[in-house]
Amino acid sequence: MIQENYQNLINRQDIRKNLIEIKKAIREEDCKRALVYQTGGNFDLFIEFLGSEDAKTRKNAALILGELEDDELLPVLYNAYEKEEQLFVKSAYLVAMSNYDYREYLERLKERLESLMAKPAEETESKHVREESGILRDMILKYEKPKKHRFIAFHKPADIILTTNKHHKATVARQIPEDKITETAGGLRIQTKDLGNILPIRTYLELLFPVIADEDVAPEPALIADRLVEEDIVGMLENMHEGPAPFYFRLEIRSRMEMDKKASFAKRLSAAIEGKTDRKLINSTSNYEVEIRLVENKDGRFYVMLKLFTIKDKRFDYRKETVAASIHPVTAALVVELTKEFMKEDAQILDPFCGVGTMLIERNRAVSASPIYGIDSFGEAIEKARKNSMDENVIINYINRDFFDFRHEYQFDEIITNMPSKTGRMTDADLNHVYKNFFEKAEEVLTDSGVIIMYSGEKNLVKKYLRLNRNLKLMREFLMDQRHDTYVFVIGMKG
Repeated sequence: MIQENYQNLINRQDIRKNLIEIKKAIREEDCKRALVYQTGGNFDLFIEFLGSEDAKTRKNAALILGELEDDELLPVLYNAYEKEEQLFVKSAYLVAMSNYDYREYLERLKERLESLMAKPAEETESKHVREESGILRDMILKYEKPKKHRFIAFHKPADIILTTNKHHKATVARQIPEDKITETAGGLRIQTKDLGNILPIRTYLELLFPVIADEDVAPEPALIADRLVEEDIVGMLENMHEGPAPFYFRLEIRSRMEMDKKASFAKRLSAAIEGKTDRKLINSTSNYEVEIRLVENKDGRFYVMLKLFTIKDKRFDYRKETVAASIHPVTAALVVELTKEFMKEDAQILDPFCGVGTMLIERNRAVSASPIYGIDSFGEAIEKARKNSMDENVIINYINRDFFDFRHEYQFDEIITNMPSKTGRMTDADLNHVYKNFFEKAEEVLTDSGVIIMYSGEKNLVKKYLRLNRNLKLMREFLMDQRHDTYVFVIGMKG
């Protein structure tokens, strides 16, 4: 295919069409090597097309040259970029140059960005100006990283929102030593006197700062940008950080908009925010410290909040190792918080499907236990669990074995576990077998006063085998996620 396309170009047949086909093909390394072989390393034909009268021919030729990894092509691309008059083609030259070490052109690229920002673009050109400006900014940031800001408002009053499990806002609220707490759709809004008291709480999902939250704003980029300026978003960020603006941000838009409309909306909003704040807020895809989050309400209007990446979430620093089936640490912490009244100090505890150890570590953090055992048939998970436990500085005995083959010289006071779910090749019959065997084995390894704390998405199987097992009783049940039908069950021995 490459050979045919290239021969067509030599013969000047369907130039644009063949360039597009080559551009798509060379995304694969084999095709790229085939093109280099066909050209013999001589790319003069593609360079010639940079002078074509057809703008799209120039654009596609530039993008191909950007993929060919020949440093001698960089000055060719830059000179063509400077001469190019069509804005939508200029962006293609920049994309091509991004694949090379373009540091020698950095000052000139910065001058170009400043000139684009200095004058308002015509309405017909604004889309292409935004695109070129964004690429230029990312190219500059690749070699000139912005100075990072340091968050300094840990012990100052703050208006914050904690996102939480929607069924257990009250559980999180009970852990907060503050008077002024109100429930919101997604969690809790808190007027805190000391942010440092909030950060260690393990059961919230995210910490956000409301900017436009008391009343919503229409989905118009210019209006939203104006409101952010009215709310002094830049001053808000400067008060919480060491060092002045600019702050680099990303947008997160949680909306029912179709993807293409959302992408267009985000581009227009980013440009509006940059313009209205005199570029004290700058959009970046990779070097951001701030997320500006828009959340759409049922009326199609938005609330606006900030998420700060300058605040490091240290709550689960031990959990550097994970596997695909790992429970989210906030979920594990919430399971423990909900069931803490059923836990005994210094209990002998077991997790028969321990994964990377998250549930056991969170359990021990809340109520200390000893000894602690974790079992899993997946060897990689056991190795990762050992590393996580070492980072947490807790002694947990991990065993790479199937729980149903496990034997121990004494019984346990508690089983706490995230039960297996139906994944991969597991059938309904397989899952049924796991639950049946689990309840039989649990009765064998627990003391007469033992308890099971189980996170499960299989309520019907749990209830089925509780009915069939006369020695176990359901003590408490907590809904965790209605959409995924997950629950926490606390099950005790009847004896």
